[in-house]
Amino acid sequence: MTSQTEIAVSVTEAVQNALDYYEKKEEELIPILSKVNRELGFLPQEALEQISEKLKVPKSKVKSVASFYHMLSTKPLGRHVIKFCENAPCHVAGGGEIWSALKDATHLQAGETSPDGKWSLVTTSCLGLCAVGPVMVIDGDVYGNLTVDKVPEILGRYE
Repeated sequence: MTSQTEIAVSVTEAVQNALDYYEKKEEELIPILSKVNRELGFLPQEALEQISEKLKVPKSKVKSVASFYHMLSTKPLGRHVIKFCENAPCHVAGGGEIWSALKDATHLQAGETSPDGKWSLVTTSCLGLCAVGPVMVIDGDVYGNLTVDKVPEILGRYE
């Protein structure tokens, strides 16, 4: 198990790496948050505080930016993150039924992570793949032209 000291060091290192890469510029706040999010898997409160302090940006601004963008997470996510497009084209193509099937299969609601840490289920406004909707992305793998029947088989790939 990782100790709190090791976690604190990795948060500090992740923040410092991002700040160094983007030269501690306030206008690079979103890329800085994205880089830390990728490195840690989410944006812990400690990271947000360090970024605020180092960039001399109010904590409220850093927190609001971090919580506004769906690509960022302020809480730990599961080992497998399902991003489901909830935009109109996917919805018209049957997205509502797929969404219900995903919730039933994972026993999760939007924004939740399973107690065992295996799955996180999140919605996104658009994945830019309207031509093959309904669409979901799991750990970077894109699945389009979804049907209810495909959901269990796709999720089974991540067992």
